[in-house]
Amino acid sequence: MMSLVWKLLRQHISIAQFAGFFFANLFGMFIVLLGLQFYNDVKPLFSQEDGFLKPEYLIVSKRISGMSVLGAGESCGFSEKDVNDITSQPFCKSVGAFTASQYRVVCSLGVNGVAQMGTDMFFESVPDRYVDTDLSKWKFNPEEGVVPIVLPRTYLAIYNFGFAQSQSLPKISEGLVGMIDMVVVLRGNGQEQHLQGKVIGFSSRLNTILVPESFIKWSNAKFAPEADLTPNRLIVEVKNPTDDAIVKYINQHNLELENDKLDAGKATYFLRVVTVLVMCIGMLISILSFYILMLSIYLLVQKNTEKLRNLLLIGYSPVRVSLPYQLLTVGMNAVVLLLSFIILYMVRGYYMNTLWAMFPQMQDGSLLPAFCLGFCLFAVVSIINILAVRNRVMKIWNRKE
Repeated sequence: MMSLVWKLLRQHISIAQFAGFFFANLFGMFIVLLGLQFYNDVKPLFSQEDGFLKPEYLIVSKRISGMSVLGAGESCGFSEKDVNDITSQPFCKSVGAFTASQYRVVCSLGVNGVAQMGTDMFFESVPDRYVDTDLSKWKFNPEEGVVPIVLPRTYLAIYNFGFAQSQSLPKISEGLVGMIDMVVVLRGNGQEQHLQGKVIGFSSRLNTILVPESFIKWSNAKFAPEADLTPNRLIVEVKNPTDDAIVKYINQHNLELENDKLDAGKATYFLRVVTVLVMCIGMLISILSFYILMLSIYLLVQKNTEKLRNLLLIGYSPVRVSLPYQLLTVGMNAVVLLLSFIILYMVRGYYMNTLWAMFPQMQDGSLLPAFCLGFCLFAVVSIINILAVRNRVMKIWNRKE
């Protein structure tokens, strides 16, 4: 029976039609898998502490005018009304306020227990959700007397290539932050307290000396209970950094953005859009190739309608009549999937070597997401093919055609 139906199948098969389906499906499947795999491979480069692919954060402050400096202009702080107004904007997802220390802070800095320098400084905090470091260490307990501190990554560069080099001191990498010893002295409200500072990381998102919000609340209440805690800076999480409404709002309300974060956000958003666009194109090509396959199979069945009806009438079941067509489609889908994996592996090896040359610290990712997506597409398309062929043969069996 099987060989008989295969002979009928070969009589009307169009090599050109099936070749068109095969290569179109191969091209579409490869683009989809490559888009997903490339995104997963490069994501670690942009999702480290600098938060390049993390939610978009803008640091907002009020523009300082000459009148503000003389004390005759508007306040540089953000009132509750200002914060609520920004929060209500369509482009805004959330807003966090910077809270500054309102007392004197003196800090001595050392390396491996040897004091190197001391200076006056200040602390700031933001809500924990905006901190780009390990939050398991981001806790303060007054009884323990240890203050977790996150420094701007630029401070590390200034120390290594400026101060340390000129003073013949050891350079420090981010992995050796435990070498940095700090003694923090807090003075205010007629009190003084010595605490141990512990640098737990560096931030590229926040250009300030950051401490936990719980510490700022405790220390301000103890050393500056009467101080004005109106925030001078806000951290704003936006939905789409390319939204023109952001620039319009910033200009209309005389605000400033720190470090051109809006331009970086636009680049991030553009990368996401390109990745999604490439995958959508691949999906579109795959859908069109699937449509070509279905037309080809329908054409084959249509050309063999009379012969297939005769086979059904003499006792062959619709399942046995459908099987050769179903095996043909599933087999072609399996070959497409296998070749897509092989080509993806070769192309990925090429671009990963290039990325490793530019970023030696980059870790090798996994091909598992692409494999899972490929098998899912194969299963879905094959099931649809099998059901479509079976439905076509059943119509012949029921003498509807």
